[in-house]
Amino acid sequence: MPLSKQTAGQPATARLGDGSMERPVPSGANAAAFGSDVAADALRALDIPYIALNPGASYRGLHDSLVNYLGNERPQMLLCLHEESAVAIAHGYAKVTGKAMAAAVHSNVGLMHATMAMFNAWCDRMPMVVLGATGPVDAVKRRPWIDWIHTARDQGALVRGYTKWDDQPASPAAAREAILRGGWIANTAPKGPVYVVLDAEMQESKLAEPVAPIDTVRFLPDVANAAPADAISKAAALLKSAKQPVILAGRVSRSLDAWNTRIALAERIGARVVTDLKVGAAFPTDHPLHAGAPGTIAPVPEAAEALRAADVILSLDWVDVAGTLKNAGSVNAKIIQVSLDHHLHNGWSMDYQGLPAVDVFLASDTDIAVPALLEAIGAGKPHAVPAAKPAAATKLPDGAMTGDHLAVGLRQELGKREVSLTHVTLGWNGALWPFRHPLDFLGGDGGGGVGGGPGISVGAALALKGTGRLPVAVCGDGDFLMGVTALWTAAHYRIPLLMVIANNRSFFNDELHQERVARMRNRPVENRWIGQRISDPDIDLAALARAQGAAAFGPVTKTGDLAAVFAEAIAAVENGAVAVVDVRVEPGYSQAMTAAMSRKSD
Repeated sequence: MPLSKQTAGQPATARLGDGSMERPVPSGANAAAFGSDVAADALRALDIPYIALNPGASYRGLHDSLVNYLGNERPQMLLCLHEESAVAIAHGYAKVTGKAMAAAVHSNVGLMHATMAMFNAWCDRMPMVVLGATGPVDAVKRRPWIDWIHTARDQGALVRGYTKWDDQPASPAAAREAILRGGWIANTAPKGPVYVVLDAEMQESKLAEPVAPIDTVRFLPDVANAAPADAISKAAALLKSAKQPVILAGRVSRSLDAWNTRIALAERIGARVVTDLKVGAAFPTDHPLHAGAPGTIAPVPEAAEALRAADVILSLDWVDVAGTLKNAGSVNAKIIQVSLDHHLHNGWSMDYQGLPAVDVFLASDTDIAVPALLEAIGAGKPHAVPAAKPAAATKLPDGAMTGDHLAVGLRQELGKREVSLTHVTLGWNGALWPFRHPLDFLGGDGGGGVGGGPGISVGAALALKGTGRLPVAVCGDGDFLMGVTALWTAAHYRIPLLMVIANNRSFFNDELHQERVARMRNRPVENRWIGQRISDPDIDLAALARAQGAAAFGPVTKTGDLAAVFAEAIAAVENGAVAVVDVRVEPGYSQAMTAAMSRKSD
């Protein structure tokens, strides 16, 4: 059931906002004259369209170069109110495009703000180039007090455990090389964030002589990560002979061609396919071969049953193969693993998960391995694809508003519009919203960092601008409250986005954890809410959104009011606005989700 060609997300290329917004007065600078001009040239050579930033004196030289040397064009600056938002916006942009955007953070203090968002991008394997800065490395050039506290001996050490590479170049030529190398490393699979620190003195020093030009394309070679032919042959033989194959479709690209090839492979071998909400859409969830609804913590019963019955399992860079199979129960299948993730594993971050048992390993990008497997398997005897089940009408019980009511009401009001879900809540019910295109869902925040949803969604909406797709985020109230100021950037730069808040007035995930601890210790579960509830007073989320320049609606407390409010909010977004809807939902997850969150020790 491959999809036909249609427009996918491409990097937005037009200037944001109206024609006069943040257009600098021409400076007459048309040749690099300072160290920071050389660094700015390198960013442009990477074809990076935007740099999200929160201003800082440590990189004031670079800031001037971006404005007065490059004219605030490619990259265009996106002003953010917090460094975590700046990096989260770059993360969301990469989730759509697969390409690195830039972010700039102020010395060590800005980097400290940005670390959570960088960890999210690292765990999500998303590329970005983060530029930091330091006070003059030469101590005699430092201003009293402020330059000293904004200088660190090894600033990159703060993020070295969750970046692919970092550097602190000491000259303009070295800065150019570092930025080019960083962009190349970030965009080469397995992708991830890089960090380059620019010395303030180097930025602000006048060039003694021009830096010799280079052919930048030659320093950014394409790297094809293909598995050896003999490994492809072994894997293809296993899949061809399998009676009950299963595909774990994990980290894959947003390419429509790759999406259709995965469908063709599943149909060729008659494989059940399991997907996950931690990563972006990888397979149509209403395809008859899809096993159960996508989940977050553990496979749903239908998926677990398929895994237990499998004789061969093909993992396409699945997040936590070992943990998934452990949760599924008694799995005795041969395992084929397609991944390059081992290149990023280090001793600081345990995000590499459990060590899986593997029978055939294909060290390859999934988009390269799947067509090779399909070709090696050959036409063979076609497998019967089960008939698609007619979509059942979703009927939810009347009464208190739940997350399911929110999802069903929102989907019904969106109708046949092309929508990209940029973020969903931890308790999202994957059965209620089918994914039929690689841009229908962009995955989670990567590192489980609460507060990333708003910024990631703004970055995704930026990348989706002009594609005809409506970006929609569903965030929890805690996530929204931590990242709300990212919406100001969206409003300021006219980046349309619909954000719906599933507002249960609680850090509810932790309520469940406190309940479990109470049960294990034979203590009152009625106390689980203490230190968790966000109420008395209830926070006016619509007022917070309105303060950032968004159109705001709610709180919506009755299911019967959802349709009218959603219709008004969607209309606002289609007219170019940022719209936020506060929906008051009852605390709670689905039964399957609650069970999946349990630990064996519970």
